[in-house]
Amino acid sequence: MTEKNKIAVVIYEPIPGDTSRVYRGLKTAAEFAAAGDDVVVLFDGAGVEALAAVSDPSSPMHALIGGIRPTVLGACKFCATSHKVRDRIEEAGWALIDDNAGEASIRDLVNQGRQVLNF
Repeated sequence: MTEKNKIAVVIYEPIPGDTSRVYRGLKTAAEFAAAGDDVVVLFDGAGVEALAAVSDPSSPMHALIGGIRPTVLGACKFCATSHKVRDRIEEAGWALIDDNAGEASIRDLVNQGRQVLNF
């Protein structure tokens, strides 16, 4: 029996910064999920802007994020607030992660035994 991979895909890039990095991060998460691996997705830094953007039904990546919705932990609360997308993220039903003094904790992902892939 093959052991499941434990992966955390962390997206730091906003859509205008590099659309292909956001796309590759989402597709990578989808690939691991389709294989039955234990994968989670976190949007951090300017990447919170990407989550807000792909949550819009008119986004070309909306179906992609919808297909991996169960794997998405959410967005860093501090970053969502500072990048002024908190309302859009909450309205789309995503969680705000604040497990590290108001910010998302990458260390917690490592402590869960996850390999962290940054996009």
